[in-house]
Amino acid sequence: MGIPVIAIDGPSSAGKGTLCRSIAQYLHWHALDSGIFYRILALAAIQDNINIESDNSLLAIANHLDIHIFLIDNEIQVIFAGKNITNEIRTQKIDNMASCIATFPRIRQAILYHQRMFRKAPGLIADGRDVGTVIFPDACVKIFLDASLEVRAYRRMLQLQEKGFDANLSQILSEIKKRDNRDINRFTAPLIPAKDALILNSTFISSNQLFKKVLSYIQKKLNIT
Repeated sequence: MGIPVIAIDGPSSAGKGTLCRSIAQYLHWHALDSGIFYRILALAAIQDNINIESDNSLLAIANHLDIHIFLIDNEIQVIFAGKNITNEIRTQKIDNMASCIATFPRIRQAILYHQRMFRKAPGLIADGRDVGTVIFPDACVKIFLDASLEVRAYRRMLQLQEKGFDANLSQILSEIKKRDNRDINRFTAPLIPAKDALILNSTFISSNQLFKKVLSYIQKKLNIT
């Protein structure tokens, strides 16, 4: 077996990012938020006044991304063109734009190269929407994490508020519904569970309970402690 990959997929605010980082820290593996690349492109579109309804201009950026992603204190930090943009790419506006950009097949193909470059020893834990189905279909462990729409919207509101952003629950609820629809129904790499994925629902369990459950599953699958 080559460098192992654990894939954690699911919709927005299901808890996969927190789970990914926690497992990565426990195992001392690398962590990747695969959707960060689309967020970076969304920010670049704003900065360069690029129309995201056409992928031509974005494709040039996607093919030559100058980024560095690393984990510090259980938080993924993103350096783009020499600048830390971690907080800038976590707004609801960027979230919505990234979802739209992610529907372009040519953009997804360009990003795929960068995503797969993060597969490094001793192993990688990656979260996203197509990690186990497209990016790393050979992942040794695949998990699909879901939660109710209402709980996901509430979690997203708290995330935004903690970062100092204004957040309206009803607006977030509406935007998550739209994003779910885009992600599930896009032609390229739709949001679906891998056939061999463990499907979990985090609606009624804490992040700590989820961590213990998933860690136990990983340890049994990989025969590690």
